[in-house]
Amino acid sequence: MSKNLRDRLKISNKRFKEINDFLLNPRNEQVKQILALVEKFGGPEEINRKADRARDLDSLLSRLKRSKSPYYDDVMWLKEQRDKKAFIGMKDYRKKILGKNSKKKINIRNAVTLEISALQYFPFIIAQAKRAIKNQELMPGRFIRVRNMKEQIADNADILAVAVAMQIVGASYVETIDTKGTDGSNCHLGGPETITGYFGGVGQPNKHAIMWAEEYLKYYTRYGIRQVLNINAGTIMVAYIMHRLGIDNEFKISVYLGNDNPFSVMWTLLAAKLFAREDGTTSLIGFNFANSVDNDTIIQASALRKMLGLEKVVRFEHHITETYKSIVVQPYNRRDELVKLAAKVPNISAKHEGADPEIDSKRKHPSDILEYFLTKDDIEKQGLMGDLQRNYLDKHDALNRTADALTKAGIGVVAAGNLH
Repeated sequence: MSKNLRDRLKISNKRFKEINDFLLNPRNEQVKQILALVEKFGGPEEINRKADRARDLDSLLSRLKRSKSPYYDDVMWLKEQRDKKAFIGMKDYRKKILGKNSKKKINIRNAVTLEISALQYFPFIIAQAKRAIKNQELMPGRFIRVRNMKEQIADNADILAVAVAMQIVGASYVETIDTKGTDGSNCHLGGPETITGYFGGVGQPNKHAIMWAEEYLKYYTRYGIRQVLNINAGTIMVAYIMHRLGIDNEFKISVYLGNDNPFSVMWTLLAAKLFAREDGTTSLIGFNFANSVDNDTIIQASALRKMLGLEKVVRFEHHITETYKSIVVQPYNRRDELVKLAAKVPNISAKHEGADPEIDSKRKHPSDILEYFLTKDDIEKQGLMGDLQRNYLDKHDALNRTADALTKAGIGVVAAGNLH
């Protein structure tokens, strides 16, 4: 009976033909809009060429220097520290953590990527690097940013400085472009007092999906920014189609999308597989679960990912800590669960959005997710910049506690590849 029931799920070749006919139909207005936008930017090959040129490290450094940004000297300092091997090497790090057990076998296959969020301001990474050198700690292998893009450009070329720093340290990073719910795209929603109106990925209504794609292509071709946050089913579809057309765009799904059970994961991964290129690659490279997921859900999701051939393509990104205010009930710390999970699930990252709750709770100014949406002017007027850097360094400490715990359990970690 079970097999007969399962056989009913088979999708016929006729149905696949209907899907192809639908996508290729000249009357498909949504596909037509994407094609027109891609052609406006010169076509996939020209778009990728511009992005590669914009991403070139020498080009980025030259642009940063020409902008007379005070951050130029900082990135050169960071490069100097990297070149003289000021950061602890991975072998020495393991020796530091494991002591006499430093020859313990480490599970590299399931190495966990150390991820921090959010790197809002370039000076934070310099403060972080100095701390890592002083204390012989690890720098993250992945950084998430949620700062307004236009503000980054206007603020001493912050956008260029971060792009350079990421290449220097050898880490991946994600930007959050401005076309999203908080940009006023939904005229019926305001600030925090209407926050429930944003639940479920609301925020790219009507024409905003194409506006999002156009903004992405602008930053991709001008600054080489490849990976961005994605919070809406429509912009996820747009991103899949652009990649299928030949643009090398990438995105990570936000925790706000609400993938919190194996069936929602299956839906997301099936769509990624449907639009994957012939080489198996897809624009979906990061996948944040909702905070409510347990280890069993992630293990089931991992099995689905493997069956679809996406295990090496799509990274699962899991919040280990969260900001102390405005997002979850505290205390929230999933480190112990992660150590158990990482032994079974490969290609996963440990995302640190806050300090360990016992640290954050004692701060005069605990971390708060709503502060991601403040302008730099507002932050400076309120005298908060020092507090926000303190919160960021607390996240760095939490990340290193996670690295220590994983190492002691015999599980590898992915830190900044050019530093450790």
